[in-house]
Amino acid sequence: MIIGYARTSTLDQTAGLDAQHRDLTTAGCDRIFSEQVSSVDKDSRTKLADALDFIREGDTLVVTKLDRLARSVAHLLDIQNTIIAKGAHLRILGLGVDTATPTGKLMLTMLGGIAEFEREIMLERQREGIAKAKAAGKYKGRQPTAKAKTDEVLKMKQAGAGATEIAKALGIGRASVYRIIADVDVA
Repeated sequence: MIIGYARTSTLDQTAGLDAQHRDLTTAGCDRIFSEQVSSVDKDSRTKLADALDFIREGDTLVVTKLDRLARSVAHLLDIQNTIIAKGAHLRILGLGVDTATPTGKLMLTMLGGIAEFEREIMLERQREGIAKAKAAGKYKGRQPTAKAKTDEVLKMKQAGAGATEIAKALGIGRASVYRIIADVDVA
């Protein structure tokens, strides 16, 4: 049986999830497990766990790209070991890698290392860029959205509106409404 796994990091990436479903269906997947959750939080990836639990001897787990499956070599190798222990294989469409062959196993390990290295380099450049922008006074971080609406929150609160009503009307979170009100009460 061919089992597909699709993942995007956020709920608003529906086009990416749809594209993965299309590619996995084209690859002949009999069943597709999909989720919209960050790869960083491995414990939240319940559909991946379900897919790994579902596969049987002779099955193939298919993903469209390596980064849909794992963010680190250690995690990738854990997944690969689970798949091997079940007598199954892994295929990554975008790389043309199939672990049913010794060459595929070698390529998976090498490409996993390269992908992790690439991500670390990207994060390092990002940190350097932020530090440089801060030093030049050009980086202030994300602008606070709720704090800018403090006056409106307080006016609505004085008019008798509840936190939920205020949050909906101003397009901010309820927790932000409570935080603004608590900050004013403390002052």
